[in-house]
Amino acid sequence: MKENASKTVSADDKCRLDKWLWAARFYKTRSLAADAVDGGKVRVDGDRVKTAKEVKAGMLISIRNKEYEIEVEVTGLSNIRRGAPEATLLYAETERSKTKRDNAKITREADFGIRERGAGRPTKRQQRDIKRFTGM
Repeated sequence: MKENASKTVSADDKCRLDKWLWAARFYKTRSLAADAVDGGKVRVDGDRVKTAKEVKAGMLISIRNKEYEIEVEVTGLSNIRRGAPEATLLYAETERSKTKRDNAKITREADFGIRERGAGRPTKRQQRDIKRFTGM
């Protein structure tokens, strides 16, 4: 029976970046995490790194995704994926990142025009008016 399979990694042990991203539940699979790191969507202390980069407590990791950009500080290490409450103990989001995400959320909400529910598609005349108004 494997004893190491069920233990959480302590601060002294090693942890690969792709495994940590997967264990912290930023990505659904390890291969998605590795692809994100290789694609430059994940930066450690502002630098592009490889998937096998050793993660240590105190590192700043920036993760860019379609919907959000988040910056977290590593507070714990783990090589295994657990529940979401335990995964949130592995990192702490920076205040700058929180305000940035809140501002982006407000901006995204304003990107869509507000229409009455059930109004259907705009007519040709309404589309011309919309284009004229928005300058498209």
